[in-house]
Amino acid sequence: MTIGSITLLFLHLELETALCNLRTKDFLMIMTYQTEPSHIHGTPVKTGILLVNLGTPDAPTPSSVRAYLKEFLGDPRVVEIPRAIWWLILNGIILNTRPKKSAAKYASIWTKQGSPLRVYTEKQAALLQGYMSQRTKAPFVVEYAMRYGNPSIPSVLRKLKEQNCQRILVVPMYPQYAASTTATVTDIVYRELQKMRNTPAIRTIKHFHDHPGYIKALAGNISDYWMKHGRPEKLVMSFHGLPRYTLEKGDPYHCECQKTGRLLAQELGLKQEQYVVSFQSRFGRAEWLQPYTTATLKELGKQQTARVDMVCPGFVADCLETLEEIAQEGKEDFQHAGGGEYHYIPCLNDRNDWMHALTDLVIDNLQGWLIETDRAALEQGRLHALALGAKS
Repeated sequence: MTIGSITLLFLHLELETALCNLRTKDFLMIMTYQTEPSHIHGTPVKTGILLVNLGTPDAPTPSSVRAYLKEFLGDPRVVEIPRAIWWLILNGIILNTRPKKSAAKYASIWTKQGSPLRVYTEKQAALLQGYMSQRTKAPFVVEYAMRYGNPSIPSVLRKLKEQNCQRILVVPMYPQYAASTTATVTDIVYRELQKMRNTPAIRTIKHFHDHPGYIKALAGNISDYWMKHGRPEKLVMSFHGLPRYTLEKGDPYHCECQKTGRLLAQELGLKQEQYVVSFQSRFGRAEWLQPYTTATLKELGKQQTARVDMVCPGFVADCLETLEEIAQEGKEDFQHAGGGEYHYIPCLNDRNDWMHALTDLVIDNLQGWLIETDRAALEQGRLHALALGAKS
């Protein structure tokens, strides 16, 4: 027997052993589930509405930012680099250098109430609860969660289950779909369902980049600003950037951003030369979606553009990327290059027209789920269950 044959034999035996161990482990494995909330017969079934935004550190400190970045940048959908290589880069370099710098940026936009993103998302959830109450008598609950950070999606899903929400609509607050944003939300929702014995029915909203109410709210927000401050020479619509390869591999994000920009320009009555769509937040050396916002602002500055207004249609609530990167850094880039006035127009946040649009979007996706409670039938069912031996 040759050395090569002996080697192949050993490899074969090792493979057989590994497969045997795997089968034994699978055979012995017992599925464990989360403890189910106590069930009381006659309790109205509710519909849960879960708003989900990207996330934020708990505080503008290096330790909080480090924990947030570790969770965010550790998601394989967010950074599509071989895991072993990325683990070394993330833990060896980024998490040791970036938290301190990022914490200073967060501190510059932090409010007395906390992170602007969390403050506005919480307001949106509270307002949606009120707007929905005006439109339906069916029992429902509105909650919000963050994909990364707190409150976490798993914790809020459990909270909804405890309120007897047996139907849950998940609303990722990203108007334009991307695998690195919207899909990460559905990932964790369905992973959490695997831990439940009694899973609720789930619906998700993929995108709303061309929803008429959303477009009208964006246009109304800009028009209101222009009524008070006049109009610019150029409107820059800045969307969060993604690596170029995401477009080449089939991610629709770039196309949906372009469509939002086109529809918004039409609603505002803008000509092609009066606006530009650009992409911000480039990270690393790889090519990202273009044109880059920073390069666009510098070029407009070199052209001595008298006034530029900035808007971020891809964000429905102000956050670090809008308040620091665009409102602060963008202004410096533009004016340092020779530009004139620079205006940042805030996000939709808690605007009335936006909340009406969000309510319409949610109700459109709840068709067949908003069922009014028949109290008499519930009580009759409860008494019947007790007669059959139910404990509660």
